[in-house]
Amino acid sequence: MADSVNEENIHLNEKSLPEGFLQLNMLLEKLQRKEYEQSVLLRTGSLMAAARNRADLSVIISDSLQNIFSADFSGLFLINEDQKTYAPFLYNLDEGFINNPETSPVLRKDSPIADGVWDHLFLSNKPCIFNLDQVRKFGVVPSWVEPLYERGLKEILAAVIYSGERLTGFLCFYSTHENAFDPDKLELLTSIAGQLGTGMCNVLANEMIEKQLREINEYKSQLEEENTYLKQQTEGVSDFSEIIGDSEPVQKIHRLIKQVAPSDSTVLILGETGTGKELVARAIHETSSRSGKLMIRVNCGALPASLIESELFGHEKGSFTGAVERRIGKFELANNSTIFLDEIGELSMELQVKLLRVLQEMEIERVGGRTTIKVDVRVISATNRDLQKEVEKGKFRSDLYYRLNVFPITMPALRERPEDMELLTHHFIKRYARNTGKKIKGISNKVLQDLRMYHWPGNVRELQHLIERSILLTDSPIIRHIDLPISTRSSAESALEDHFVRPLEDVERDYILHVLRKFGGRVSGSHGAAIRLGIPPTTLISKMQKLGIKKEHFI
Repeated sequence: MADSVNEENIHLNEKSLPEGFLQLNMLLEKLQRKEYEQSVLLRTGSLMAAARNRADLSVIISDSLQNIFSADFSGLFLINEDQKTYAPFLYNLDEGFINNPETSPVLRKDSPIADGVWDHLFLSNKPCIFNLDQVRKFGVVPSWVEPLYERGLKEILAAVIYSGERLTGFLCFYSTHENAFDPDKLELLTSIAGQLGTGMCNVLANEMIEKQLREINEYKSQLEEENTYLKQQTEGVSDFSEIIGDSEPVQKIHRLIKQVAPSDSTVLILGETGTGKELVARAIHETSSRSGKLMIRVNCGALPASLIESELFGHEKGSFTGAVERRIGKFELANNSTIFLDEIGELSMELQVKLLRVLQEMEIERVGGRTTIKVDVRVISATNRDLQKEVEKGKFRSDLYYRLNVFPITMPALRERPEDMELLTHHFIKRYARNTGKKIKGISNKVLQDLRMYHWPGNVRELQHLIERSILLTDSPIIRHIDLPISTRSSAESALEDHFVRPLEDVERDYILHVLRKFGGRVSGSHGAAIRLGIPPTTLISKMQKLGIKKEHFI
């Protein structure tokens, strides 16, 4: 039909259209683009305002902006405080690629801004499109270019990001195709970069707040740990609060404490059970520069082997069955203070290796953790074992032994300082009498002499418990009887029984020599052998002359 029109017969092109119509069409296209860009900016701005963390920003960039700019990957980089280097903030490049430290352009934390490529971006101060094939022909080519090119990336669209007037970072879009990025969208990218600057600042501020809250919670948790630990230690504190005695062995301990306390040297306290090793450790700590913080105590022999590592170094939540929350270990708790490792000889060989590393590197790693934590801890250890013999038997590492044995202190057994018996006895009587409300003033000379003759396998701790029990059983103001264990009578009594067939003069001579050697050859004075033997010094000298005892026999 004449009035019917077939669209296929209409062939209009730009040349056949009037000039005014073309201008109108261009204007309409420009208005449509502006409307589109406005809607993009409104939507993006709304999303940016709601972003609270990096994950939120990552979703905006990956799900929205990459599609808008026809990109395959993206990366958001943060300018460091020095304004000379940058570090990765967000990226969604191929994970197998970015996790390789040899090829990754985003794992380097302090890459220079002036690298020959980004100079152009920051000088132009507007979005730039970089063709990697052309970039590879620059005079100076950054190390990150070649790995990207080999991975198949062809172009990068980048824009600088400001927060106010301060340069904050830059945004990159990556494409595996050439001519992928539309130059007409550069103005839109500039506006989005402005919004992104605000979004980044909000996220950084939130991260700073969260970090501060974590630090506050960690500090609060540490204070709670210290408070709990202090209560436990206060409840279980030894019933003698000072090193008591005037004997030469005790005076030597005082001198050693004064010598080592001001330093940070590692101390190993040796001695039989009950001699007061923890008391010396506390004295060293309390007279050191670290006395402002609590000394942390760990009994290595009282904890199961499966828990001692967690107790010493802490653990992360979920690191093992029952680890329902993160726990700070004793070494971390003792940072800038002192840790006392009692019964160190009970540690397994596996734990000995880990303890050696802590002593060498002064850093720990929580069980289940991936990062090391630097600590500043003074280590004092104690044992009633002969560690040197344990080393010879292969039960204790020699390298750890030498690390611990920097400054050894050997505690004297109670039987080696009988002249301190009266001071110690009256100290415990006074303490337990006050605790029980009894008016007990002292102890008889006969009982005191029995105490001096006893062998004391449990040392001061055994004496402490005997006095406590005697006070509970005594109604008179003077303790006139103490039940000493029969099976462990004094070594002097045993010696007399073993040598009863010998002449009394020989026994007397051997015993006087033994006492003289014990007191370093000193005859008179408050720390002399005469007082120990209960005779005047002149009488002892007379006996020595009669028995033919000369100085060379006991010095």
